[in-house]
Amino acid sequence: MSSSALLALLVSCLMWGTTGVVAAGMSTDVSTFAIGSFTMGIGGIILAVFTWPAVHRALSIPEARWWVLLGGIGVLVYPLAFYAGMRDAGVAVGNTVALGSGPLFAGVIEWLATRRRPTQRWFLALGIAGVGLVLVGIARGGTSEIGLNGVLLALIAGMAYALYSVAGSRVIAAGANFQGSMGAVFGAGALPLLVVLVVTGGPLVSDFDNLARGAYLALGPLVLAYLLFGYALTRASASLVTLVTLLEPVFATILAVILLGEVLPPIGWVGIGLLVSGVAVATVPRRLA
Repeated sequence: MSSSALLALLVSCLMWGTTGVVAAGMSTDVSTFAIGSFTMGIGGIILAVFTWPAVHRALSIPEARWWVLLGGIGVLVYPLAFYAGMRDAGVAVGNTVALGSGPLFAGVIEWLATRRRPTQRWFLALGIAGVGLVLVGIARGGTSEIGLNGVLLALIAGMAYALYSVAGSRVIAAGANFQGSMGAVFGAGALPLLVVLVVTGGPLVSDFDNLARGAYLALGPLVLAYLLFGYALTRASASLVTLVTLLEPVFATILAVILLGEVLPPIGWVGIGLLVSGVAVATVPRRLA
């Protein structure tokens, strides 16, 4: 992976890592569905409008349209399944299952789409990072009960994340640039999410502080972060890119410790070390590994 792609993903992970801290400051009457639909619905529309000329070119490519549709389905399903999974299984378990399964699903979907099997190095890196993610989840899990329905929903979220990641990569492979790919995929999924926002978003849009936080989530962790994510997809496979994004809980955990006063047990720091090590195994050039 090129250094520019890795830097783009690190900035993306940092932005995604701020979402928990920002969302925690919203009033208690704001539902997780409202946060998810606002972030990916409003953010997706802004991204599509901002990149419209490139989106138009992407949609003019016949081979890309099917992937735009599939990616849009992933964008629609992801926030609904992800937040519902966290509600039923607990935040730590829901995050761990969704984020941990995403790269695995991406590897399988990309394997089916391109007939290129992930490398042994990728499987090793995913295994190391996966253990680290589990340890971080245990460290932050508290006493939340693990609900089977929540775990299944988190797995669906991981599959949806993988689907729109691979779809974005395939749209680029079909001839679109990364702006058009991200704008088309997120725009397609944003439209139905606006319906969810209309139903659930009253407390969010009626309060200035909630709305300001929502605006940051839409413009930063979605618009800017996913443009950087799309850029990385032009430099590396979707399976590798999604593996690197496992660093998101590293930033989220560190920010929670610093800004929210959370305490992370030693096992959590070991998990963070394994997460970073797994990503390093996947991204460090072979001549330096």
